[in-house]
Amino acid sequence: MQTVVHVTHEAIQKIGGIGAVLEGLFTSRVYLDLVPRNILVGPFWPTDAVGEGRLGPAGDVLYSSLDSLYRSPLAARFREIEQQFGVGIVYGRRKFTDKATGVTSTPEVLLIDVSNFDKAKLAIFKFDLYKQFGIESARYENVYDYEQYVRLGPPAIACLHALGAATSKNEPCVILAHEYMGMPTALAARLEGDRGHFRTVFYAHEVATMRRIVEGHAGHDTMFYNVMRRALDQGRYVEDVFGDQNGYYKHALVKATRFCDEIFCVGGQMLQEMKFLGPEFANVDARIAYNGVPCWKVSTEEKTDSRQKLRAYCKALIRYEPDHVFTHVTRLVPSKGMWRDLRVLEHLEPMLRQRNETAVLFALSTEVPGRRPDDILRMEQWHKWPVAHREGLPDLSGGEAAYYAGVQEFNACARNIKIVFINQFGFEQRLCGKRMPADMEFMDIRKGSDVEFGQSIYEPFGIAQVEPISFGGICVFSSVCGCAGFVQKAADGPTPNAIIADYTGLPEPSPRLEPLLLIAQPQRDAIENEVAEKVARTLMERLPRTTAEQEQFIERGHVLAQKMSWDVVARDYVLPGIRRACLRKNLQQ
Repeated sequence: MQTVVHVTHEAIQKIGGIGAVLEGLFTSRVYLDLVPRNILVGPFWPTDAVGEGRLGPAGDVLYSSLDSLYRSPLAARFREIEQQFGVGIVYGRRKFTDKATGVTSTPEVLLIDVSNFDKAKLAIFKFDLYKQFGIESARYENVYDYEQYVRLGPPAIACLHALGAATSKNEPCVILAHEYMGMPTALAARLEGDRGHFRTVFYAHEVATMRRIVEGHAGHDTMFYNVMRRALDQGRYVEDVFGDQNGYYKHALVKATRFCDEIFCVGGQMLQEMKFLGPEFANVDARIAYNGVPCWKVSTEEKTDSRQKLRAYCKALIRYEPDHVFTHVTRLVPSKGMWRDLRVLEHLEPMLRQRNETAVLFALSTEVPGRRPDDILRMEQWHKWPVAHREGLPDLSGGEAAYYAGVQEFNACARNIKIVFINQFGFEQRLCGKRMPADMEFMDIRKGSDVEFGQSIYEPFGIAQVEPISFGGICVFSSVCGCAGFVQKAADGPTPNAIIADYTGLPEPSPRLEPLLLIAQPQRDAIENEVAEKVARTLMERLPRTTAEQEQFIERGHVLAQKMSWDVVARDYVLPGIRRACLRKNLQQ
């Protein structure tokens, strides 16, 4: 098959879900057998490492004008492109390896420094974006996040031509624009028309317009998804209901996705969200391309060993070994709905008390870069981090302090469940202090968890909250998470290994939009309390309490993970979508 280009801000650093998608595809034998050549394209950031380290610890730099490295035979052509656009180029390879299977690949990496882009050429490109796609760049020129990805497009296409990525008309080069960040490059390819031998796919990991509305409204998902469904039934769209969105630069780029040959949506809700953008999306070819789930086979002994490490860590921190270990591994952003965990635990705690059972929730989340190990050691020594925290760096940031206030209130009232808030990247003794077992590693929090929470208010898929399913963990996520649909499809219905909490269900849904738009925090609080109690009761019934029960969860979880693996995703969703894009001419709109 042809070359596939992945345009993303995670070309080097894994920041979130897109990085997980890249790791999954680049270590999938099914994907690699049909896509032997992959190129990662992204902007160069000054904070990246220098010299030989520009492409990360597993990278091989072949060209970097920033470091006077000219090992590539294309050095002269890269230099011409740099002079043409006023950019800097870093080119080489980066290695991806799946530790479980040993599958390895080394996709090419192309980073472009756009900080000194030629103003005349930038103006021409922006005019073309307006003339062909209706994007008014002048409205967003004060937003550098927009600027850098617009500047990335033209030199990226020039470099792809230099690399010979688009030489075959029969096997065109397919550009996967991961999120809004990749759209200017996809549109730059679209401007070349048939002579460019490119096809474009928008890889929608979210619909930025909808995320902003959900996070910004007090009714969150409870309001939004009821409104969206009713509005679509009435032939109304997001701007009809929520007003003009064109002042938001991400909205402008996401609306331009209708010019792509194909749209991948990582969850079922996103198909509706894409249609909600406007009537022009009625005939756009948008289809589901779920994310994959790690598929590791673990024994009961391996799970027990990881679980015991977590229990020992709990004892070292708060002096008891819990009967049940709960976890939530996530980024600390509003969309993750972390307060919903506390609401479930508030109902679960008296139930555990009646059975004389205990539990701990390890909430592993932060909103800032990882703390230095020496700062962790000092905080551990002086104020018993992570059991106790102090506001201000190197400990709590503003958002972390707000979450920790809820943790403190819960811990003060609860007897049989305690929450340990670990605001640090990584999960090993070097990064998390001396009270953590010396042999602890990150996979232990995945393997050893009895329950993983992830009751997001906006979650296009949710790789993190479904990862422990392969290891026999019970995964609790909300119905708006894209992974809910994939789990149900893989299980052919409900499964004991997953609890899907529906926070969008209304006791008496109105047939009119106006009452739905008025849903705010009081109504949402009432619904969340009711749903949280149901989740707690279901957990009490399902928590494994014997070895035999644990073995059943592990076996079911592994079967589910096999049906949700990256090989399955590549075979059934991604590769057919790439093939459809290759066979389809760009939409003429």
